[in-house]
Amino acid sequence: MVHLLIPAAGVGRRMGSDRNKLLLPLRGQPILTWTLQAAAASRSIEWIGLICQAVDQPDLLNILATTALSKPVMLIPGGSTRQASVYNGLQALPSSADQVLIHDGARCLATPALFDRCAAALQTCPGLIAAIPVKDTIKVVGDDGVIEATPDRSRLWAAQTPQGFHVAPLKAAHDRGKAENWAVTDDAALFEKVGLPVKVVPGEETNLKVTTPEDLKIADKVLSDRETSA
Repeated sequence: MVHLLIPAAGVGRRMGSDRNKLLLPLRGQPILTWTLQAAAASRSIEWIGLICQAVDQPDLLNILATTALSKPVMLIPGGSTRQASVYNGLQALPSSADQVLIHDGARCLATPALFDRCAAALQTCPGLIAAIPVKDTIKVVGDDGVIEATPDRSRLWAAQTPQGFHVAPLKAAHDRGKAENWAVTDDAALFEKVGLPVKVVPGEETNLKVTTPEDLKIADKVLSDRETSA
């Protein structure tokens, strides 16, 4: 069994929203509700920490009160960045937590099976990320708009969440990152910077991060298809 942290402290600027995008509706309920329901349905997760800003707490408490979840959920104060929010989340973990999954609240299409697959893989490695192979050719472009390089696509993977880690080395990596002012966009990067291995676990093609209005339309279609095929 593992603990789960859900960073949910952002603002939907690219969504064109003046509030937390996770509170926006998706097929009749907030985006975050879909994320919480999938996590609670995982057989491997025993506790959920929801990292949020104080201004969103009333809405989040209402979501928790109106959503039947089988796992305990704790609200944790967020920071000014995702990295700072996860740092806060790690400090709030129960003392018994040995392994933690970290999953972006905006990845509301992740399935319980993906959480379980990552939790299982975490039993054999200190750190991991869900990811999928890159399909497009990727270009490295300079500040002048000119292509500098074309990496070998066969070795490129697009990172997703959940990302999973043993708690002690992740806390140590975050402590060092804070002390040395490292700025990273995911927790795996901290593991990489301190020389710890991070394994790739096959993610899901539909596990997109809802960031723009177009993403919201895609998420609606994916959920509609799942309801039809259920």
